[in-house]
Amino acid sequence: MLQSLSIRNVVLIDRLDLDFKSGLSVLTGETGAGKSILLDSLGLVLGKRAETSLIRRGADKLSVTAVFDAEPQNLELSGLLAENELEVGGEMIIKRTLDQNGKGKIFFNDQPISAKLLKDIGRCLVEVHGQFDNQGLLNPAAHQGVLDAFGGLDKLLAATAAAYREYKEAAAARARAEADIAKAKEEEDNLRHWVRELERINPRAGEEAELSARRQELMHAEKIMESLNYAYGVLTEGRDVQSALRSAESAIDKANQYVDGRYAEIYDALDRALVEVIDAVERIESASADINLNSDEQENIDSRLFALKDLARKHGVGIDELADTLQNFKARLTNIELGEDGINALRGAEQEKRQAYIEAANALRQARVKTAAELDALVMAELPPLKMEKAKFVTLIEKKEESGWSESGFDNVYFTVATNPNSPQGPINKIASGGELARFMLALKVNLAQSSSVCTMIFDEVDAGVGGATAQAVGERLAKLGQRVQVLVVTHSPQVAARGNNHFKVEKKTADNVTTTYVRELSAAEKREEIARMLAGETITEQARAAADVLLAG
Repeated sequence: MLQSLSIRNVVLIDRLDLDFKSGLSVLTGETGAGKSILLDSLGLVLGKRAETSLIRRGADKLSVTAVFDAEPQNLELSGLLAENELEVGGEMIIKRTLDQNGKGKIFFNDQPISAKLLKDIGRCLVEVHGQFDNQGLLNPAAHQGVLDAFGGLDKLLAATAAAYREYKEAAAARARAEADIAKAKEEEDNLRHWVRELERINPRAGEEAELSARRQELMHAEKIMESLNYAYGVLTEGRDVQSALRSAESAIDKANQYVDGRYAEIYDALDRALVEVIDAVERIESASADINLNSDEQENIDSRLFALKDLARKHGVGIDELADTLQNFKARLTNIELGEDGINALRGAEQEKRQAYIEAANALRQARVKTAAELDALVMAELPPLKMEKAKFVTLIEKKEESGWSESGFDNVYFTVATNPNSPQGPINKIASGGELARFMLALKVNLAQSSSVCTMIFDEVDAGVGGATAQAVGERLAKLGQRVQVLVVTHSPQVAARGNNHFKVEKKTADNVTTTYVRELSAAEKREEIARMLAGETITEQARAAADVLLAG
């Protein structure tokens, strides 16, 4: 809901601060007083194009700030804000500035945003009827969503979307398989040759590291053998470490006999050392036996590494990936051998998913047709009191070609109207005139308000060209709509103005050749006088005041 609007230096407005409430708020004033300037200013913070011609003469720049309360129930807005990492506390503050050089800034809760994002946010916050084309219900692209929301078709939509995704996944799987097999058939001879080639060499994962390590060992076999022999000799020849340890162990054992085992720990240490030395000698012997000085093995390893690297380069993979490459080639040959059997299975699965989607989309379509009939009847019931008894409103549901099928089904939904008997039905934003269009919007919105996510609606001169009982009907419907959402209406009709919960008067004053537009909220007494003025003209009579009392009482 729009809480407040602050305007600085916009056309005839110098400085203006307005606070708005829920329900129906009306704005009245003489023609040319500046009511359109208010809508232009609000349009700036809703994403309308900013032009330097809007800057008040003599001012360096304009600025408009709007404050909206947070609307957690607006899922589209919540998703949009989350996607763009915009934080919302208790309220949303949108500020827009523009200087004489055409440079502007836009802020959402002190965070800079783009004009495109502002337009998307504005679309979620406010609907304006009568000034801006192709917004809200005037945009045919929105009609399907409006109808679905009105009918509460969420579950059917979800089922259709899920069926569509499964159908598309099955179609993609079939297409991939067909493409793979077609490609595989083109290179079947090559595949068989590659399989034979790889099977002959039989690559293993991790083999390159193993071969490289063994090659390194063979390259230094003589040096390794020399080191092992030296270590063996040191431990077994000359001083003979084992004999020395045994002699020391025997001596300590004798000493222990005289001191009641006091040197037992020394004896144990020598014993452990002897065991370790014996183990080391055995390991050296074993390692020496494993050393192969035969150059043939090294040549074989070099040959295998070269062959592996050559194949890896040929297939554009690493040596350790050759085993997987072989399995991949075998799988592709298997697919070729399976041939149409595998493809037919995938085609069958695709057809099952397609049929499931068609059934879900048909169920959604039937619900839309039923919902459309209900909406059409409700809107048609609203038209006669709005002096449009000859008009006809029809929700048109057309089935798309298969290329246009989507998660939302296979329907195109359009709101169409015919304003005169025997006139063809046409798009609502193409057929209706300004005043008719506003009243069509009003008739629609009275019935759609409960399903709409937008909490503020503005009607600009919805009563244009009507009066008397028709204007009274317009006022009643605006008041009814105001019980569900916040409604702001610019009006010249006293019947409409009388129904407002809040009344603002737009006035224009000139001082020292400078004209300024002012807006003020009227008290109950001032509201009575303004409605009387609207009834009587420049000279307010007692009869006009009495008539105003009748309207206010109604």
